[in-house]
Amino acid sequence: MKKLLLATAATALMAGAATAEDIKIGVILGFTGPIESLTPDMAAGAELAMAEVSASGKLLDGSTVTPIRADSTCVDAAAATTAAERLITGEGVKGIMGADCSGVTGAILANAALPNGVVMVSPSATSPGLSTAEDNGLFFRTAPSDARQGVVMAELLKEQGVGSVAISYINSDYGKGLADSFQAAFEAIGGTVTISAAHEVGKGDYSAEVAALASAGGERLVVAGYVDQGGGDIVRAAIDAGAFDTFHFPDGMIGDALPATFGTEIDGSFGQAPGSDNPGYATFVELAGDAFNGQGTYAAESYDAAALILLAMQAAGTSDPAVYKDFLEGVANAPGEPIMPGELGKALEILAAGGDVDLVGATGVELVNGGEAAGSYRVVTFKEGNMETVEYR
Repeated sequence: MKKLLLATAATALMAGAATAEDIKIGVILGFTGPIESLTPDMAAGAELAMAEVSASGKLLDGSTVTPIRADSTCVDAAAATTAAERLITGEGVKGIMGADCSGVTGAILANAALPNGVVMVSPSATSPGLSTAEDNGLFFRTAPSDARQGVVMAELLKEQGVGSVAISYINSDYGKGLADSFQAAFEAIGGTVTISAAHEVGKGDYSAEVAALASAGGERLVVAGYVDQGGGDIVRAAIDAGAFDTFHFPDGMIGDALPATFGTEIDGSFGQAPGSDNPGYATFVELAGDAFNGQGTYAAESYDAAALILLAMQAAGTSDPAVYKDFLEGVANAPGEPIMPGELGKALEILAAGGDVDLVGATGVELVNGGEAAGSYRVVTFKEGNMETVEYR
């Protein structure tokens, strides 16, 4: 497959398809809304890859890359679609790094990216429903589906001896998909879900939701929500009511804001988010330095998402998404020269010479089943007011 794609790229290059240009890439994330504390590091991760490629001077005969940000809000599908349309028709972006939350990602894909033929690579949209969404080969993600996260979470709780849980999930594609995936996996290995109930974002009072959760009971409360709104409010209300004293947090809750807000109040709780212990991750954190938190949730996935778009362009010999969309899996997977963070210029040279690359990146990128990330997870615990990584799986 790779050899065929490279041959096609060589033909395009000989035809003079590659000329230097300023390539605009959209960075659409929830800079406002329920995960706004996560998105600055995500954007910075993606823009680090873009800056690395621009500085190399080796993309498509010396082309440069300019990131254009837009706000997905995470929860408002109409606003997210409007923002994406501005990026595509107004700014002329050649690809989109994003979106972030699953509901708005699906809306942008269906209403903006698909009609206009623009590639999207999401670093964090994890709803299982996106696996079967109509995409014409334009949609990819560097974070694994929640079909896998649900299994990982169920196994982790069972190994810790937790036999029963209550679930509070954000009323969205992400929350419902993850809650259902987890419940099926947990019950399949003998666990009990006492209640699985939705919550909204932006409410002033969550006492009714917490009362229902407390009444159902459970050894731990699983909060499949967003750290800055909704999910964090459920945790506060549960603690204040004395309903639960330990929690389990999926990826939408894992961020620096969680221990900063609750400190020792959530000691003994656990959680997980996509993450990798491959050597590229440590390199990525070093590259981030003091500029941003390279260990921030989905920052590494964002770097890899942007890198995939740009390497696929080089492999295709063009920034035209109708062409380079067919090259993303080729640059993500073996065979080829392994490419770590900081080595994107090297990858561009290899591709320009007709060689193969395998983007290992910051997260051990591997695309399967038409653009799905195989993925691994970082397991965290909360101890003495701090969030600590305890293992990867």
